[in-house]
Amino acid sequence: MDITPTSPTSPPPEKQPPLAVDKVSSGKATRPGDRIFLGLSRGSGITLLVVMAAIALFLTVRAASALSKNEGNFLTTFEWNADSAEPSFGIAVLLFGTVVSAIIAMIIAVPVAVGIALFISHYAPRAIAAPLGYVIDLLAAVPSIVYGLWGALFLVPHLEGLYKWFDDYFGWTGILAYNDGTPRSLFTIGILLAIMILPIVTSVSREVFLQSPKMHEEAALALGATRWEVIRMSVLPFGRSGIISASMLGLGRALGETMAVATVLSTSFDIQTSLLDGGGGTIAQNIASGFKEANNDGRDALIASGLVLFLLTLVVNGAARIIVARRKEYSGANA
Repeated sequence: MDITPTSPTSPPPEKQPPLAVDKVSSGKATRPGDRIFLGLSRGSGITLLVVMAAIALFLTVRAASALSKNEGNFLTTFEWNADSAEPSFGIAVLLFGTVVSAIIAMIIAVPVAVGIALFISHYAPRAIAAPLGYVIDLLAAVPSIVYGLWGALFLVPHLEGLYKWFDDYFGWTGILAYNDGTPRSLFTIGILLAIMILPIVTSVSREVFLQSPKMHEEAALALGATRWEVIRMSVLPFGRSGIISASMLGLGRALGETMAVATVLSTSFDIQTSLLDGGGGTIAQNIASGFKEANNDGRDALIASGLVLFLLTLVVNGAARIIVARRKEYSGANA
């Protein structure tokens, strides 16, 4: 068979036309379905921004009306007389109670939630892990008022012994001193909020742990690592950003919880030295308990406190995004 080599001057073989590629990622979709999906996605994002801006504008306008009539300092006044002829109100006590109760809840809930999530994902047999996961998920669906009634009728009467134990061993600190009052305090609220946010943190952390790379875990086991060493070296670093995100979701609920706090807490506009003493208040609880009886100026004052809670939530979520962004090496996208 005669094979004639192609000469350098011979015309190149005919090129096939390139395949048509949709430029969806560049924002120029060519297919109708891609264009519709792109429009819906973009519209949803813009709608969310518009709604957030509208909420912020509404709160700012109503808050400015209340603050212009306030005779006290909004950030440092220890009273709430917004319905009087000369209104004087401040959020010092409310902001303190909101932040402190949320911090107590996070200190209690996050370690317990991470432990439960690790047990379900890496320790418990499948016959136990699945039902336990369902029970944890169902706890998130319990209404807030049910938690509040349980806290007022069951939790509060049974905390007196724990408070006395704190006073015996840690009363010298002043923060955990107990004066034999009814345990309707910020510490009680922190325990109740910890129980309420536990399902959220547990569920998200569990799903993150289940997505950890199996090859990394098997490689660590093959090198002789124990189960805890596998979790410490592979699972926890991979799920660190997920734990932070889950904690921020729980913190958001703790900051804005209303009915459970209003049912349990004995409100007083005074900051107690001890966390076990009754009294205090939170921003959301004060809005819920005082909105119905308030006049126009009083409602504007409550809306002003709601603006502070709105800004506090934005700051917390922004800080969480910054923390997660700094730890991109632990994200699942890079695994």
